Amino acid sequence: MHVGIFIEEMRQGATHADAFQEGFQLVDQAEAWGLDGVWLGELHCLPARSVLSAPLVVAAAIAARTRRLRIGTAVHVLPLSHPLRVAEEVATLDHVSEGRVEFGVGRSGAVRTYDTFGIPYTESQARFREALAIVREAWKGAPFSYHGTHFRVDGATVSPRPYQRPHPPLRMAATTEETFPEVGRLGLAIFVGLRGMSVTELATHVRAYRAAWRDAGHEGAGSVYLRIPIYAAPSEAEATEEPRESATYYFQRQAEMARAALGRAGTGPADRRQAQADELARLSYAEILRSRVAFGTAPQLVERLAALRAELSLDGVVVELNPGGLIPRDRAAGSFRILAHEVVPALR
Repeated sequence: MHVGIFIEEMRQGATHADAFQEGFQLVDQAEAWGLDGVWLGELHCLPARSVLSAPLVVAAAIAARTRRLRIGTAVHVLPLSHPLRVAEEVATLDHVSEGRVEFGVGRSGAVRTYDTFGIPYTESQARFREALAIVREAWKGAPFSYHGTHFRVDGATVSPRPYQRPHPPLRMAATTEETFPEVGRLGLAIFVGLRGMSVTELATHVRAYRAAWRDAGHEGAGSVYLRIPIYAAPSEAEATEEPRESATYYFQRQAEMARAALGRAGTGPADRRQAQADELARLSYAEILRSRVAFGTAPQLVERLAALRAELSLDGVVVELNPGGLIPRDRAAGSFRILAHEVVPALR
């Protein structure tokens, strides 16, 4: 099973310089300690929360300082950029890394970001579909044209072609009921998470993804990676109490983000968005521990992740090391050390 780390959120109280330094230190440790990959989020104009507004630039720096780690996007927000430029930059990164790129894509549920970029969120789904089609066609390395509603290409040949053939592995994020079977029909690997749904709900949607994959006639069974907050400590009490404030804040913030999108066109049924916001706001810490995170000692985490792998038919786990950004640096570092040296080997 693939085990990678997810980097998006900076530790609260850190400077931007600190955030880059700490992120690169995590990358170096992941490379040295035998993890499989590092995955980069994409957030714009949130200076107190993240410095990852240009993840492909950071990915190139990671490629230069590592030799083994897979380098992924989780996820690249396709509708915000011209797809030809995206195809060129990702293909270039694939060469710089000598074929270690994993391209995770999505449209993001952050309506505010679309407002900032001056792109109507109502166009996000259509822009995403067109952009994905153009990127996939561009990577074939032959002249092509594409005439869509939002993007137009006439006789373009993208250079370079990707290092990996036919192209870097594609993985699409899914957060709504409708998206899971859509990704299966497209024949793409999938990214899932627990920010907006419980493990039980997610298991139902993953089965729908697998069924749609089979019904579309694709070979194999697809691939599912779970992004999940993980915290490890020597004792159960430490493992549950030390991240309490940060994890609670993390899910309260998710509730606020869900409420912020209420009534906005393109965000799905308002009643569903309201129900999600209300559920997140009501989450007790006991429920967070039960259904949204993996916190515990090394043996407990091995058992928990094995159970999740079986329930969700997982091929990989991508770890959020400091959900909410409130866990002190030394404690987050200790958690990562236990995870890398005591938990990950038991999952292989």
